[in-house]
Amino acid sequence: MDFEPYRGELVAYCYRMLGAFEEAEDLVQETMLRAWKARDRYDRTRASVRTWLYRIATNACLTALEGRARRPLPSGLGAASEDPAAPLTPALDIPWLQPFPDARFDAEVRTDLRLALVAAVQTLPPRQRAVLLLREVLEFTAAEVAEQLGTSSAAVNSALQRARAALVGVSGVEQVTEPDDPETRAVVQRYVRAFEAADVPALVRLLTDDAVLEMPPVALWYRGSGDYGLFMERVFRMRGTGWTATPLTANGQPALAAYAPEPGGRRRLHSLQVLNLTGGRVAHNVVFVGPRVGDAFGLPREICSD
Repeated sequence: MDFEPYRGELVAYCYRMLGAFEEAEDLVQETMLRAWKARDRYDRTRASVRTWLYRIATNACLTALEGRARRPLPSGLGAASEDPAAPLTPALDIPWLQPFPDARFDAEVRTDLRLALVAAVQTLPPRQRAVLLLREVLEFTAAEVAEQLGTSSAAVNSALQRARAALVGVSGVEQVTEPDDPETRAVVQRYVRAFEAADVPALVRLLTDDAVLEMPPVALWYRGSGDYGLFMERVFRMRGTGWTATPLTANGQPALAAYAPEPGGRRRLHSLQVLNLTGGRVAHNVVFVGPRVGDAFGLPREICSD
């Protein structure tokens, strides 16, 4: 049995279930180990290898999620802040949603990984979460999902209806921006130029009127191009100018690796910014901050100035 061809899609599935990339990798490794140990009991007349692996992965995810709080983004925890000068205190006790490193996986694996959808899915009970992903994203039949979860097709269909109803009207879930779209690339390039030049008015012109900015592990967040701009002015006052931003993708969305200026001409990785664009403007920026934020993406922690 060769399980490796399924590794990428299983990592994406476990990431959607858990909201954490490194933990998803660990659970997929555990899934592969369980499958190898149980290979003599596999019955190809009952399920394909792929369906069997998803059953093992689903059970591993459900066990991992027992008694655990969901992984949110700041915008999922409370109202937007109205003070661009509010203290930037990290909430390290909250298990924040993590970004997904696109470049490590084939394009088909990255379907429906955008942050708004993954964050919304985290609000569902674990079994509803599994049913929604297995049926809607991975397109297993109700009978296959029932077999994977040890339940009936009727129960699967009922759970799917409840999951769909819970996600109706969730902001950003239906917004899809392709990172390779020429217009998207052009907007991102203009955003990078404005960011590196610390040109806040130019940044604001690239935003929608109700653009959202959030910065896990800091729990506060802002809505509106005005507060977005005021906060960016604060960032450049605090950390200086001369930043470098490297475009990449995360969660099937355009993203930036932002390097802050350091003494001696070095620049240190400060954040991974995942953008959502709509109508040719930035509607949402999730700024993941922390010393290890780029590890899963293979990003250097420091770079030299040109």
